[in-house]
Amino acid sequence: MIWNDAESKPNKATVRIVIADDHPVVRDALKTLLQLEDDFEVVGEAGDGREVLYKVRELEPDVLLLDLRMPNLDGQSTLQALRLSNRKIRVVVLTASEDQSELVQAMKLGCSGIVLKGTAPDLIVKSIRKVHAGEMWLDARAAAALVRQFESGGDMSKPEQARWGSEGKALTSREREIVALVAQGYKNKEIAWKLSISEQTVKNHLHDIFHKLAVSDRLELALYSMHQGLASEP
Repeated sequence: MIWNDAESKPNKATVRIVIADDHPVVRDALKTLLQLEDDFEVVGEAGDGREVLYKVRELEPDVLLLDLRMPNLDGQSTLQALRLSNRKIRVVVLTASEDQSELVQAMKLGCSGIVLKGTAPDLIVKSIRKVHAGEMWLDARAAAALVRQFESGGDMSKPEQARWGSEGKALTSREREIVALVAQGYKNKEIAWKLSISEQTVKNHLHDIFHKLAVSDRLELALYSMHQGLASEP
């Protein structure tokens, strides 16, 4: 689920975390914050992208808290390398940048959450819990930045003007269910199980949904659903 500063029940499974930021003071502050949680374990730290890849390979954490702007290998290149490695790790991007194109690219490269620096500490904790549970997280400012990028076209191709109109009303009830589940972070196989339909049927519905809404991928569909209020539907 894409959460927007929402209340959540904690997941008590131990979460192994690596913190990646090129500023030692930031790393120390985050470590102090996260170690207050009984179910969090900070297993490592990294000061640049190359060190991140080494730490992830060595320590096999559950969650990586990743700054986008680091020396040697920046955050986006690090995300791309992690994606190619097929490692089962969830990434929360923690960044001071509100550059919409950077945030969109981070999502497309596979991060599970975006938290802007300056966010309340309790929301950083919640973001980690949510992505560890297999969901997605955008804090309020990050969500607003991404939606602004989506509305303006940005580096994503601008669909038809009707994208922001009444398109959601043209969806069938089943399609609206699938849109909501995509926005909540579920994969096709999980959607099929939840709705008691085949995975191929889910793929067929998504093909029709993409065509109706003039979106090109799951990220654009999730952002559309946020704008139209479909993400929170049952």
